[in-house]
Amino acid sequence: MSVCDIITQKSKQSRIGDSICRRIVPPINPSMENVLEEVMVDILSRLPVKTIVHCKCVCKKWHNLVNNSHFINFHLSTSPAGFMVQHETHIPNDAGILKWVEIGDGLDHHSLHHEPFIDFDLNGYLAAPIPLTDSTPVGSVNGLICISQRGIKVGVKVDNVYICNPITREYLTLPRPQNNRDGCGVIIYKFGVTSLTGEYKVLRIFQGGLPPYYYTPGKPLVFEAEVYTLGTSQWRNLGQVPYRFFGFDGPFLNGYFHWKVPHEDALESICTFDLDKETFQLFPSLPTGPQEWSENLGVFKGCLCKSDTYDSQITIWVMKQYAVRESWHKELVITEAICDDRDWVVMKNNMYVFGGLQDGTILVVVGNKVLAYCLKSKTIEDLGILGTRHILLTHRPSFVKLQDIDSERVHMF
Repeated sequence: MSVCDIITQKSKQSRIGDSICRRIVPPINPSMENVLEEVMVDILSRLPVKTIVHCKCVCKKWHNLVNNSHFINFHLSTSPAGFMVQHETHIPNDAGILKWVEIGDGLDHHSLHHEPFIDFDLNGYLAAPIPLTDSTPVGSVNGLICISQRGIKVGVKVDNVYICNPITREYLTLPRPQNNRDGCGVIIYKFGVTSLTGEYKVLRIFQGGLPPYYYTPGKPLVFEAEVYTLGTSQWRNLGQVPYRFFGFDGPFLNGYFHWKVPHEDALESICTFDLDKETFQLFPSLPTGPQEWSENLGVFKGCLCKSDTYDSQITIWVMKQYAVRESWHKELVITEAICDDRDWVVMKNNMYVFGGLQDGTILVVVGNKVLAYCLKSKTIEDLGILGTRHILLTHRPSFVKLQDIDSERVHMF
């Protein structure tokens, strides 16, 4: 088939699509145009993401509607919650695939559904495999995923950061951080969006004072921070981090990153980073439990929560009103064993609450398992997960366009 034949065929397909659209949506009174558009937005937003993408190909009108900021924001508010899961393949230099797992939330049944359409192969696109490097998703917000690629390439340190949207097939590469030092050290990335301005930012926390030594006995580790705002061209140094973190995992909520801090170092056991003000501060916390307890932060029904685990028992505390100490409330205590005693020793430090379902069932992530705890029957159901988990992120698919945020750096895949 010649190029001219292909162009002619595509032109015919476009005219047919527009003709179908005109029959489906006939000419109407201009005064009803806005009403019809609202109805179409509501209908399309309820469809599976794969179907919405196909609807964009029906006609120009639907294509423009799905690309409109009103539809993007409305769909985001109703987008189904789930997980992005990266699997260990045990193959050298294989970054793996990010798989979208949607939560089936029925009144009498819960399940995890894998939608291959939203899968993202880290090997074939932005984070191309580089020997001795590791590509890891470090954050997800509004359908955008932040991926860190670190390691060594021909003796040179690799520290790349990407932002992508598996739905719009867009990605961008952030510029090289200012403090990209040689040598070993801790580097942590966080990704979020500001509450006041809606700007997307990447926070980079790195171990200062390197090289030459990773750790000097008797000398405390010093961490520094820098931040990058999508749509700009450079990282900004924030100076030294004023607190030590008790682990680097913690949820993003209400425009803040959250971490646990050692109780002997501060008056509170939680530290936050305000993404708008770009400052670290202590956060109203509960008294810490005995040293034998394992404490993890999470999000429960839109509220910050803390899970205390001790002797196979889980106590879930929920902060009903954000940043108000008096609003901490003991939501429930799970006394039923959620896993074997042998697994509990390892998994208790890798456990957090994901959220609640329609019937009050609570989802808890423990190691490589997603468990559903039913409040009524006091039973625990293992919802399963797709293979061995490398890392798991909460994620909501969206049509948010990176092109509207940073047009100069955006590429398609």
